[in-house]
Amino acid sequence: MQRRTLIKGLATGLSSLYLSNLYARNLLAPRTGHPMAAGPFKPSWDSLEQYQVPEWFRDAKFGIWAHWGPQCQPEHGDWYARGMYQEGSDHYKYHLQKYGHPSKFGFKDVINEWKAENWDPQELVALYKKAGARYFMAMANHHDNFDLYNSKYQPWNATKLGPKKDIIGGWAKAAKEQDLPFGVTVHASHAWTWYEVAQRSDKSGPYAGVPYDGKLTKAAGSNKWWNGYDPQQLYAQNHALSKDSLNDNSMSDHWYWGNGASVPDKAYCDKFLNRTLELIDKYGPELVYFDDNALPLWPVSDAGLKIAAHLYNTSIKKHGKLQAALFGKMLNEQQRKCMVWDIERGQSNQIEPLPWQTDTCIGGWHYDRRVFDNKGYKSAKTVVHTLADVVSKNGNLLLNIPVRGDGTIDSEERTVVEEVAAWMQVNSEAIYGTRPWKVFGEGPAMESVVALSAQGFNEGKGKPFEAADIRFTTKGKTLYAVMLGWPEDKTALVKTLAANDQTGKVSRVNLLGNDSLNFQQTAEGLKVQLPEQPPCKNAFVLKIEGAIV
Repeated sequence: MQRRTLIKGLATGLSSLYLSNLYARNLLAPRTGHPMAAGPFKPSWDSLEQYQVPEWFRDAKFGIWAHWGPQCQPEHGDWYARGMYQEGSDHYKYHLQKYGHPSKFGFKDVINEWKAENWDPQELVALYKKAGARYFMAMANHHDNFDLYNSKYQPWNATKLGPKKDIIGGWAKAAKEQDLPFGVTVHASHAWTWYEVAQRSDKSGPYAGVPYDGKLTKAAGSNKWWNGYDPQQLYAQNHALSKDSLNDNSMSDHWYWGNGASVPDKAYCDKFLNRTLELIDKYGPELVYFDDNALPLWPVSDAGLKIAAHLYNTSIKKHGKLQAALFGKMLNEQQRKCMVWDIERGQSNQIEPLPWQTDTCIGGWHYDRRVFDNKGYKSAKTVVHTLADVVSKNGNLLLNIPVRGDGTIDSEERTVVEEVAAWMQVNSEAIYGTRPWKVFGEGPAMESVVALSAQGFNEGKGKPFEAADIRFTTKGKTLYAVMLGWPEDKTALVKTLAANDQTGKVSRVNLLGNDSLNFQQTAEGLKVQLPEQPPCKNAFVLKIEGAIV
């Protein structure tokens, strides 16, 4: 009683900054009691500005991601748990054919179908390490609000329902066995608005007016497989709809909790906070990615600020120094100092002063069988070119390899991964541990760059790369020039290294995977005579000594 009175008095009488300090010092716990780590970081933007990106992450450059959960079970693509409730949509039509009407068979029932019966995390993570990944990340939950780990705060989780396996625990163990830093991605803050479609009903047809299952209560589970579980703990739809919710495209307007978005209540925000604090404490990730503008639930809640401070303080306590990285999207100048800026399906068009990351995928985010059937995956060539471009601009590449519902990847995906591995075996020294040069590159593709929009999404919209497109990286006194094609005349021309007062004198040129090469440094550029046959596929690296100025 005395503690409750004290908290009530503090909440009404102290500034929010002082309250944040109390939280960070663990004098006040979140509402349901999960403790927060003490340390130098407090849950405020000003405090988080102390952040410095760890050198290991800057050196790693390339990570692979398993964006895998129950929405992969239908094998019908991304945002299935939303699209299945949008009458007439592609997902809705597929759902009717495969499972039945969403008033009878909702997403909770898709979860029950998901068994992950062929999942072998050890084999997959070993494959990804062979492909050159220097960190591995796994999805801990998506907008579908289903936790893929053993959570005491979210009963709808993979240890109790669906596969009845600790998915994050399995991935974490496999990453540790491969000595790879482990990360988790957290998307569940959006369930409040994202699932609003589950409150709808058909407008026409035999089920017109029959509500979907989004507002079911725990009492409705009697004699059902989900007896004892409250669907509202999953769907979180016991609230009024957002403005313009019936517009299928309104989610983008509501993403930042503006434009009439229904604002989550305190219980929802506290639950998200506690689930995520528990995730960090139980599985020890060095990397945490949020699919959010800045931080989750910002600015309607400070839950994201508390999670960030907790992650950083926990890392310091564990390692003696900060070794963690936190990712957010659409960051302003201050926020980019507080975490790593993540660009979804796109790249910056310049060398960024602070480290950043591109997250992208060789197909759709959630597994889609149609991409396999139509041979629609990104090629290894595209992956390698993206990696070289991103690294030249002070970034890292996080690449998702979609996982099937049963826990396997398909043969086309495996081919891409193995081809990336072959390239990295020859050329990885031009990637790992490098830093940007004075310019990121040269070539015709730079003349048709496409500006970033929203979270990113400028991927593949510019001019395709060719042999004259080059990306630069440096390590010590060595300059690497990554040629994004093989010249037909077997002569490379690096125009940026033209002989002049501003360019250092080149003393030696090697082609990675080959011997040293003959070259001339002229007023036109550095001309290098290449061998008859390239040492690899997709991109080719000149190792240049003496040109760093």
